[in-house]
Amino acid sequence: MEPVKVALLGCGVVGTEVARLLTTQADELAARVGAPLELTGIAVRRLGRDRGLPVDPSLFTTDAEGLVARADVVVEVIGGIEPARSLMLRAIEHGASVVTANKALLAEDGPALYEAAAKHGVDLYYEASVAGAIPLLRPLRESLAGDRVTRVLGIVNGTTNYVLDQMDSTGMGFAEAVEQAQSLGYAEADPTADVEGFDAAAKAAILASLAFHTRVGLDEVHREGITGVSAADVRAAQAQGCVVKLLAIAERSTGPGGEDAVSVRVHPAMLPRGHQLAGVRGAFNAVFVEAEAAGELMFYGPGAGGQPTASAVLGDVVAVARHRVAGGRGPGESAYADLPVLPMDETVTRYHVRLDVADKPGVLAQVAGVFAAHGVSIEAVQQRQEQAGPGGGRAVLVVVTHSAPDAALAATVDELEDLEIVDSVAGVLRVEGVDAKGGVA
Repeated sequence: MEPVKVALLGCGVVGTEVARLLTTQADELAARVGAPLELTGIAVRRLGRDRGLPVDPSLFTTDAEGLVARADVVVEVIGGIEPARSLMLRAIEHGASVVTANKALLAEDGPALYEAAAKHGVDLYYEASVAGAIPLLRPLRESLAGDRVTRVLGIVNGTTNYVLDQMDSTGMGFAEAVEQAQSLGYAEADPTADVEGFDAAAKAAILASLAFHTRVGLDEVHREGITGVSAADVRAAQAQGCVVKLLAIAERSTGPGGEDAVSVRVHPAMLPRGHQLAGVRGAFNAVFVEAEAAGELMFYGPGAGGQPTASAVLGDVVAVARHRVAGGRGPGESAYADLPVLPMDETVTRYHVRLDVADKPGVLAQVAGVFAAHGVSIEAVQQRQEQAGPGGGRAVLVVVTHSAPDAALAATVDELEDLEIVDSVAGVLRVEGVDAKGGVA
């Protein structure tokens, strides 16, 4: 058989591992594809650098555009928006299938790439864009194609999970936990994309688009990071038998007019310790999928790193190369449902609110009155005295709500801050993974 020509764009941590696997496992990959995979070039920014790869140095080139024009399969692991987008579109126009790990580009401009791939009859695969080596996107796109997914709930960023896990297990503060993550290589020197939730939001957009057959853009994902999570918040969660996690949540919802809709969000939340995701430790990822026929499914594993991500990339390379050899294409974009995406204000959720209040008669009644005025039902209240005194002292009041629209919950918190009896709203966290009866969901 004629070899399948593979062009590699980028030779960083992931690209290096992809090139290594293509070279060292060439015979096995050829047997799985039905034809040899020939690495025809590696596009880099600078030549002459020793990357420790067992490949011919002449394969390295700075002419990325020329490289993609003569390839059958293009693997893009550059990252970012440009030049990745232009190079991928050029490859597709020349009839090459594309494999990418670029979640930011897919979340921002995926439809243009899908349409180009459909127009030119090639594959666009991107398993490595979410959750590293965990086989997640293909099950959503193919294995569950005959089912109706109702909810996707996941930990999709290893850096933030490591930070929150350290805060929970050791009592570290946020800044100290981030520094430790950086020292271990789990966090970049500038961790903004992770700790502010940008990385998780891009992945949430991809997951929601696949799960609900609807185009969900990055700007439609509500995003909150973990920079505001304090050691006191973590201790408060522990007191409730919970743990704090940064969650990506996409679920079928009902719009204000009763129509089917989708809500997609990323934010820190309290999870009961009995929930399947609560035990995900360190830099690992896990995604919990609920479907009408299949029921509850969980996908777990390393969510980042050169080798795990390269494993997902090579899986896609084998799949698209098989199509080149045997004919046909894999599934393309499925956006037939075209469901509206609800803004966060209309999304139903639950709050855990901590208040520093005056410890005197009538306080609880005033606080409860504010919740009632906004149509928010209270599930549980706890109060503990912090400081005694002749005027009654100060106390901490913890309120856990029932489900309500986020706008009503946020308005409640805003009004509580203005009450004379409330010194401060010490902490607000959403609550997930609890059913209507208070059990683990």
